[in-house]
Amino acid sequence: MKTTLNLNAELLAALRRISAERGETMSGVVEDALRGYFQRSGAPEQALRPLPTFRGGARVDVADRDALERAMEE
Repeated sequence: MKTTLNLNAELLAALRRISAERGETMSGVVEDALRGYFQRSGAPEQALRPLPTFRGGARVDVADRDALERAMEE
């Protein structure tokens, strides 16, 4: 699944460095970090509550960042 993360510059630099050191993609490093976080917190991935869904409203291509920002401002 594809998603967008907004990270501060320091965190992004660390992510890039770790990815390069491990020879992995940044996505792989983020996935590993999230899995580790969930395991340490004792929250199995299946136990996470589902995100709410909504009907109606603006239809926006979430891959188009500019369109998404315009829709959120409205």
